[in-house]
Amino acid sequence: MIPLDEARAYILDRCPVPATEVVDLRETLGLVLSEPVEAIDAVPPFDNTAMDGFALRAADTVGAPIELSIVGTLAAGSVAEKEVGVGEAMRIMTGAPIPSGSDAVVMVERTSVSADDATVTVDVEVPVGNHVRCAGEDLRPGQQVFAAGTVLGPAHVGVLASIGCRSVHVYRRLRVGVLSTGDELVTGVPGPGQIRDSNRDALLAMLEDAGITGADLGLVADDEQAIEQAIAVGVADCDAILTSGGVSMGDFDYVKTVLDRIGDMRWMQVAIRPAKPLAFGLVGETPVFGLPGNPVSSMVAFELFARPALLSMLGHVHLERPRVKAVSDGGLGRHPDGKVHFAKVSVSYADGRFSVSSAGGQGSHQLWAMAAADGLAVIPDGDGIPDGGEVEVLLLR
Repeated sequence: MIPLDEARAYILDRCPVPATEVVDLRETLGLVLSEPVEAIDAVPPFDNTAMDGFALRAADTVGAPIELSIVGTLAAGSVAEKEVGVGEAMRIMTGAPIPSGSDAVVMVERTSVSADDATVTVDVEVPVGNHVRCAGEDLRPGQQVFAAGTVLGPAHVGVLASIGCRSVHVYRRLRVGVLSTGDELVTGVPGPGQIRDSNRDALLAMLEDAGITGADLGLVADDEQAIEQAIAVGVADCDAILTSGGVSMGDFDYVKTVLDRIGDMRWMQVAIRPAKPLAFGLVGETPVFGLPGNPVSSMVAFELFARPALLSMLGHVHLERPRVKAVSDGGLGRHPDGKVHFAKVSVSYADGRFSVSSAGGQGSHQLWAMAAADGLAVIPDGDGIPDGGEVEVLLLR
């Protein structure tokens, strides 16, 4: 068996460097900037009001309440045609530019207008700049908006739109193929000795959760020619391929036969449980991840090996899920076997600390407990974690 870190390093060292492209702004969510972005113009581009109210001279409010003459109305998107003079005020709507001569805004709730709409009584004194959003307050021309390596979320997209950046240089979104093989797998009602294929749907969902486009390469029977054809289609169309099953020592499996013939593969036994058997290699330039067949093992192997590697190909800097220290509620048992165990746990946070408890059955076939888990507790080789003991947890959500 090889250590987890060695297996991860082997995979990461052999993954292709991220490819870049220019993408329309609305297609960038979840992608990573490959070049920094700078502001060309000021944001906001002009002084404007943060409130509906009246633009006036702050000096005129001294000794409030005071009465001022109303000299016009200014809506957002308009420009004042006259200056606000001494003893005057202009009705103004949120977002409208501050008219010349004025230096403050009084919110409408602190004013009252005369019946003939000729004057406004201001109830409060206000300082210069009251409710005024200054030009460049958010961004200045030439200022770096986002650095290369920034993962773009909804707010980032909004900022880029605000500076007129309608396309950006990013690391290209990956397309990853997922292939299931085996005569025992079906998508419909199982017959004798058959089971429903769950790995393909789960892995496609995990790819989507990671911001990666999944490609369903189908469910292929145990036929060497059909498997080779499916892998060839995936290699031609995808940036990487995930298979599940047929990676244990001694398995007689056509996936292994095909990959050994057409690819440069390494078949590993990693000192972890679940997900001990693992394969990784290249078919041409395309990475192929051979994940275990048991459903939980397949998902854990994706989390520990495939997800970080694929994120690296997307240009991400932070490749791992967050890890925290937690207190075990009820204990997490195990027996010494030379492996690090990843236990499915429910995670809670209260009074400034995380706590975890078993999410259910820990067998590699017990998928329901994986759905109930918020994290994977990292349990070193030994007798487990006692009730109240501290354990490191990989947070899944």
